[in-house]
This record gives sequence, C-alpha cells and structure tokens, in this order.
Amino acid sequence: MHHTENRGHMGNSGNTGTYDQDAVLRARVLLLGSGRRTLTEEVGAYRVLAEVSPRAYLPKLAEALVSWGYADELRDRPEVRTALHAEAAAAARRIGGGEPNRAEVLRRTLGAYERGLFTLGRRAEGRAVCEELAEAGAPGRLAVVLAEEGRHAEAAELCGRAARTVEPWSRFWSMAEWSAELDAAGRREEAVEVFAELVAGTRRSAATGDMPLGSLATELLHLSGLLDAAGRGAAARAARREALVVLDGLVRTGEAKTWGSTLAPWLVLLQMSGRQAEPAATPGAPMPSFGTYHVHGWSPDVREAYLASLPGLERETEALRAEGRLPELLAAHRRLIRRAALRWESRTWQVEEPLRPLFDEGVALARRLPGDRRALPEALTDRAVFLVATRHHAEARADLAEAVDLLDVS
Repeated sequence: MHHTENRGHMGNSGNTGTYDQDAVLRARVLLLGSGRRTLTEEVGAYRVLAEVSPRAYLPKLAEALVSWGYADELRDRPEVRTALHAEAAAAARRIGGGEPNRAEVLRRTLGAYERGLFTLGRRAEGRAVCEELAEAGAPGRLAVVLAEEGRHAEAAELCGRAARTVEPWSRFWSMAEWSAELDAAGRREEAVEVFAELVAGTRRSAATGDMPLGSLATELLHLSGLLDAAGRGAAARAARREALVVLDGLVRTGEAKTWGSTLAPWLVLLQMSGRQAEPAATPGAPMPSFGTYHVHGWSPDVREAYLASLPGLERETEALRAEGRLPELLAAHRRLIRRAALRWESRTWQVEEPLRPLFDEGVALARRLPGDRRALPEALTDRAVFLVATRHHAEARADLAEAVDLLDVS
C-alpha cells in the first residue's frame, strides 16, 4: 500500500483551477463533526483541504501523517510508515516561508522521515534528510550520522556549535558528545578541555545541591581516563583522588536529596570509554556515535547492528575462556559488557541482576592477568562507576581506592 500516490489527487481537478466541491464538502463535514474519526479519515480530509487552503491545512496534514505513521497498526510495517512520513515532509516543505510554525513542523516531520529511512537501511537518503534538518536549525542528527560514518572532525565542529547554545538541562549530553567526537578525531587535548569544562560545571552544581555527587564522581573518573590517554598523568591522579574524596562523602552521608536514575549518563560514559576497542567507523561500515545516548541519538540501523553483535561476543568469550586465552578474553568481555549494558539499561528495576555478575567477572579476569598494570585498575574503575550509578557507594569506594593504590604505586 503506497500512501503517497494519492496526495492531492482529489483536490485539484486537472488544469481548470477548480476543485471537487463534493470532496471538499465531505472533508469539512468530517472535520467539523462531533463523531470519532480515524487517522485514515482525518488524513484523507486534510489531503483534500490542503489543496484548497494550503496555509491552513498543510501543517495539519503534516502532523496527522506523522501521527498515522506511528500508529500501532503500522508498528511492523516500516515501509508504509516511512512512506507516510515522506509525504508529511513533503507537505511541511510546502508550508509558506512566512508561516510562524513552519520551522517546527518541518523539523518534526523531517526527523520522523529520516528515522524511517535509517530503519530501512537507506543511509544515503537518511543523511540527505539530516543535512536538510541541519539547514532547518537542527544539526544534532547530522552530527551523529557523520560520527557513525567516521567523519569525526566534521561531527566535532557541529557538536561544538550546538554545545554553546544548549539549555542547562542538556549540558551533559552536548558536552559529552562534543568531547567524544574531538577525541575520536584525534584532538585529545581539546577533548580533555571540553570534558574538564563539563566537570567544572558539575562540581559547582553539586556544591549547591543542584546535581548529584554521584554524577560528579562518575565524570571525574571519565576525565581521569582522558587525561591518562593524553599523557597527563599527574592531572589524571588528581581527578581520581578527587573522585575518591567525593565517594568518601557519599559513604558518610549519602546524597543530600533523592535523585532520579543516573543510568543514562553512566551508560554514555561507559560507551565512550570503550570506543578505542571497537573497529573504526567508515561510511560503508558505520559504528555508533559513542558520545550520544543510544535511545534518542543513534541511528536505528546502527543501534540494531551493534546490539545484534552481542550473541556473537558471548560465543567468542566462551571460546576464549575454554582456550584459556586471558588477554583476548578480557578484551572481548569488556566489549560484551558495553553491549549488555545497552540491552538492560532501560529496565532500571532489573539492571543490577544481569549486569553485576559481568562486572564482577571482569575484575576476576583482570586479577588473573599477569604483567598488565592497567587491566585491574580499569576493571575496578568500570565496576566502581557502575556501583555509583546503582548507588552502592561503599563498594564503589572500595573498588576505586584499590584502583588508585595500584595506579599510584606503579
């Protein structure tokens, strides 16, 4: 069923400049009636009236088409949904440039359309729509798509421009993404500076009770990893020790007030810390934009492929365990943890049961690995950050204290 073929066919009767008055009347009666109408009927009416009164009805047609595309009956019909969203985008483009809601409607319809294209694996078309979105004032998805295809320098420039204009509530997401893309582009010092700026803001907010102390500890530990990678060992040690002080306070008194879940920011930082272990992204073999939250950021095709690799990694780790190949096993296990965390993160009431054993095994494997001075501190830090996110502060403090001792004496 192709929903776009009939757009406008009932409205304009050839080249005469007249309209099917019966169709127009039926459409008006339907919309003015008090009875319940289906989305199919509503869209049909708006298709007719958008030809007669485009200024009044093109925005309504675009919005109704987007809603229809998300209807439950089309959940398993992505081709039909995408066709409807293509028609919605076409309607939004026809809205006059002087209309006050044009930009908002255009961004919403283009966003729905590009997600459908990526779901169908039509990346080139999806990227083109994201470029159009960027021109319409919404560059976020284009930055993600460029990152997924390995174009990190371009993505970093877009992220940097966006980060300077965001609302305070979205500061973590924008700064983390910017830092991640700078790091992926090989601009490590700039990545450190951006993330350090984020930490400084969180430190100020935590001091006034406007941010959880656990978030500060988590960000400090990620910053320490960036500093280590940039060869700034003294600054990395200072960041770890500050995180340890923060955890000391949490063990003694806990958070000053109750906060919502911090699993989503934790998951973003977890994915960022594992980027180097993943294959480099290319246009032909895209990878996730690791600094972006997967639920509202990653392209559907990339997210599906990344999660689909989990069973293969589970088999790989089992084979490596059976062969006793500890270095390869530990590396594969860390990649497995990151994918498993994506699968379970949205189920906050279940996340500890499936994930805690994986972090415990990571530490146990690292303890068995001789001659690698970084393996055990990294595994302990990974588990400590998970324990902070799940509010087990005393255990997190113990893990971090051991990691700090190992790193500072080595």
